[in-house]
Amino acid sequence: MAWPPSTKAQLGGLFLAFFGWVSSCVTTIVPLWKNLNLDLNELEVWNMGLWHACVIQDEGAAVCKAYDSLLALPVLFMLARILMVTANGLGLLAFPLSLWGLNCLKTRNENMGLKRRLAAAGGIFFCLSGIATLVPVSWVAYNTVQEFWDETVPEIVPRWEFGEALFLGWFAGFFLVAGGLLFIGSTCLQKMQGPPQPLAAYPQPERPNLPRLPNCHQYKATRNADLVI
Repeated sequence: MAWPPSTKAQLGGLFLAFFGWVSSCVTTIVPLWKNLNLDLNELEVWNMGLWHACVIQDEGAAVCKAYDSLLALPVLFMLARILMVTANGLGLLAFPLSLWGLNCLKTRNENMGLKRRLAAAGGIFFCLSGIATLVPVSWVAYNTVQEFWDETVPEIVPRWEFGEALFLGWFAGFFLVAGGLLFIGSTCLQKMQGPPQPLAAYPQPERPNLPRLPNCHQYKATRNADLVI
């Protein structure tokens, strides 16, 4: 069964959005937002995340500790927590909306207008989730660059650098926005295509009204009929 282009765009957008949402959840959890290598002790690498701070030793052992207090966090990390959790929630809300708006999902007595609105709403929530992911990741990256090139800090003081979670967050936000735009574009494409038109039936030729023949009565000889020569 061949699917129309709008259905293929929806499935592609759903796949991209799902990959982006999973990556966004991983970015929120892992403590790899900022890395710090100490020159005095090169056997230890310090990592900082939104929820934990970890020390990875040369043997591969990692010791993580949660932050003692939410108020002790920098304002940057507090806002990043809120935005990342909001992004994950928006992505989770977008999935049921987009699933109900899929063209390949047929229901009894379905409303095509409602399906298009649900698909558009799912695409919008995916885009909002991607933007809510890109904002804190880019903000932390910008702040890290500013601290790294701060001339007021002595060169002896170690500097924080980008963590792997920042790159994963950029990819997550891009895939979420791309998936949402595909969903919105598929809705516009479906409106342009319109509902399928029924096939036109060829008119059957009218049969000519033939005159009816009169009833023919066959002659039946009676038993006592006389032979006439």
